[in-house]
Order: sequence, then structure tokens, then C-alpha cells
Amino acid sequence: MFMHCKDISVLEADFPLTEEGIRKGLVGHRAYVRAKYVVMSRDGRYAVAEQHFESGKGLFRTIESVDIVSLPEETVFLNMPEADVLNEPDRARIQKDYPGKTIIVQGMFSHVSFVKDVDYKVLRIVDSVPPYPSKTEVLVNKALSSGFIEIPIVTESLIINYEDMLPEVKTEAVVFPCMVSGLDSKIPHYFLDMFPEIKHEVTVIGCETSRRIFNELYGRDVPLINTCPKDFCPKDDVKTIARCCKIKTGHIIEGNVALVPWGATVPEITEAIKALFSD
Repeated sequence: MFMHCKDISVLEADFPLTEEGIRKGLVGHRAYVRAKYVVMSRDGRYAVAEQHFESGKGLFRTIESVDIVSLPEETVFLNMPEADVLNEPDRARIQKDYPGKTIIVQGMFSHVSFVKDVDYKVLRIVDSVPPYPSKTEVLVNKALSSGFIEIPIVTESLIINYEDMLPEVKTEAVVFPCMVSGLDSKIPHYFLDMFPEIKHEVTVIGCETSRRIFNELYGRDVPLINTCPKDFCPKDDVKTIARCCKIKTGHIIEGNVALVPWGATVPEITEAIKALFSD
């Protein structure tokens, strides 16, 4: 449950925020008919109720009855100026942080709404670093905040760190795919995109494409420590998104995995997420 702020009134109550106190305080009073819900506060405590009005045509009508949505013991108030109270992923994230609670949120533009019983879905992000931060994480977060994804999604991440792979290197030196990563190591190292003169026996840390590039440039094969995000995607029921250098544009869905280009854009990520959750 999550209502548009225009359907909610905010009341500083002069009655106890108990079930009996709320009914006595609201029933029989007139209120704006569009205000289906009322958020009440008193002495730093909060409650929410649904209002039912007598029939009629006026903009203000008498409250005939109320249903209690939450009492103070189960209600949390959050001042989150960065939160879009109309954005499904924002609502899902809020609910995840406060399971089982009704969360009143004062968000962007001081709009007030509340979150209750959001059945959120998990999107796993698989990516490799450096460079930092994870590009896929950044793009996914931008897509989820865009307003073009009306799905209550929360994210979790599985990040492959090139630096963690260095202890697996058994050769004299290591080759990283790209200098922009800023990677360093205690053993001699090269960057494949610089086409350096290789003076050591080396291991490539990267994906199969990196090894193929090395083979074509230097005419010999080398050991590979694989960091391809696609190959690290767990085979389970969690919806997952990852970049793959073999995808040129758009996205490809393989079971529960959406693959997007290495240089993916926010629109491509948005469409991939919508396709992944289309069922």
C-alpha cells in the first residue's frame, strides 16, 4: 500500500492515538472528501487511518467511519528529502529497511505519504571493479530513480574485484584489460589496451575476449583468470543484470539474467529491467 500524497491529509491530533481515541476524534467531523487517508501525529508519535465519508456531492463531507491502518507502536516517521514518494523502487527500498512497519515519509517537495505491505522484488547486480564505483550499480540506480520503472525493486550486488584475483597469478607478471581501471600490483603488470611490449610470462585477468585479444596481438596463448560478470551470475531464481562485452546494443534475456552492453546507457538498462520483470 502506498497512496499518492494528494489522497492523504496530515493532522496534528488533539486526541489520543489509540484505536478508540482516533475513532472518537475523527468520526462525525467534516473533512476534504479526496483525503482517503489521514496521517496523525501527537507528541512525536504517529498513526494512520483510512476515512469513509457519508454520501453527498460536496468537497467536504462528514466522516462516517474509519479503519485503523497503523497505531504508533507499528508506525515509523522518516524525513527523507531525497525520496520520491511516488516512485515504486524508492517505496520498495523504504519498506525493506523497515519490515512489517507502516512508514510515513516526508519526501521530495515536502510531500507526505506512507508505505505499508510493499511486496518488493529483488534485482541482483553483477559487475566487476575497478574502475570505481561499479558502472552497472550506478546505471541501475539511475534507471530505478527515473520514474520509468513502475516495479517495486530493491537491489543487491555481487561485485568481482580484479585486485582479489592477484593472489591466483602464478606467472611473473599480469595483464589487465584497460589502463583506465587504475589497477596496480606488486608484480610487473601491463595494460592490454596499451599494446605494450611483453617482457615476462604473464596471466590475463579479464574475460575470454581479453585473452582472445592477447592471442591475436602476441600470437600465443596465456593463462586466464576469468572476471566476466556473465560467468559469475548464480544459476538461481533471483533476477540478475550484468554487462557483457559480446552484447552490442539493447539487451538479451537468458533465463533470469538480463545482459546489457559493456557501454550500456540508462535507457538500455531501463528496458532490460522492464523486460526481465515482464512476467
